[in-house]
Amino acid sequence: MEWVALGSSLLVILGGAELFTNGVEWIGEGFGLSEGVVGSVLAAVGTALPETILPLVAIVSGHAAGEDIGIGAILGAPFMLTTLAMLVVGTAVLVFARDGRRGTDLDADRGVLRQDLATFLILYGLAVLAGLVHVRPLHWALAAGLIVAYGFYVRRHFRSPGEPELETEAGSEIKPLYVWEWFRRLRPKTAEWSIASPNWPTFVQTAVSLLLIVAGARLFVSGVNKIAENLGVSHLVFALLVAPVATELPEKFNSVLWVRRGKDTLALGNMTGAMVFQSAFPVSIGLLLTPWHLAHEALVAAVIALVAGSVLWLTIRFRGRFSARLLLFQGAFFAAYVIYVVSR
Repeated sequence: MEWVALGSSLLVILGGAELFTNGVEWIGEGFGLSEGVVGSVLAAVGTALPETILPLVAIVSGHAAGEDIGIGAILGAPFMLTTLAMLVVGTAVLVFARDGRRGTDLDADRGVLRQDLATFLILYGLAVLAGLVHVRPLHWALAAGLIVAYGFYVRRHFRSPGEPELETEAGSEIKPLYVWEWFRRLRPKTAEWSIASPNWPTFVQTAVSLLLIVAGARLFVSGVNKIAENLGVSHLVFALLVAPVATELPEKFNSVLWVRRGKDTLALGNMTGAMVFQSAFPVSIGLLLTPWHLAHEALVAAVIALVAGSVLWLTIRFRGRFSARLLLFQGAFFAAYVIYVVSR
């Protein structure tokens, strides 16, 4: 029964995230923001929202294992993005290359990827060091610094030479407002959704989506707590492996569709941009609301994420592009961690 509740909570979280992303995209359009801001920043924040709210809810939920579940969810997202998510994209590239739809190398803007990966390694590296230095004022100062650094990252991102390409790719991906389309099924004579439509439905959809994500997160924390206790495994490890795979990985299958269409900059930028976000906002929650002591399974997962991210940065720095085989190799880091956990 606990597994059913856990699965249901994940579906609620994912549904809420999809509604939120769609809503904030149209809020951005309604206020005249550029396609790049709408597609690359608002959409990225929307898809990363579950991984931000989930640890927050876990930590403040009152569960005895809430901190462990929260830290596991925080560390799990960068770990999954640098390893398993890259494996998924690499596999997709090889499959599409067999059909002659594309080559095995990804033709993405190297400037965008190099900037994203470098920022991730710096921010996340500082967070890992903070987990070894248990000085609370340092943690608080670093949390503020990470948020400020992310602001500078976004500002620099839209001044980079690769932004026009990313903006063009991202701008074509916004779907009609979901609640409006559902309303049109009840009243077919209603006009189709467009940029000229009223703004209030977008705010209603966004508010409802936030409620769904919070409710799903509470169910998820309760489910993880019970299942981990029944299986006799660490709450932190269970949350680290399950939370990001269930809440973030499905969203990254968008990258599979994008590499099929040849939109490699958007496909990879979607993941590297999420890596930067995950190393800033969720980590800041951990620094502020938990002791942030990284050891054993938590420290190993964080170090693996840094090593896997370093491999990606070195490749784009010296080779200038990713190959499908390199992305497949990233999956070995994920497998190595699972073997490490099982062996313990």
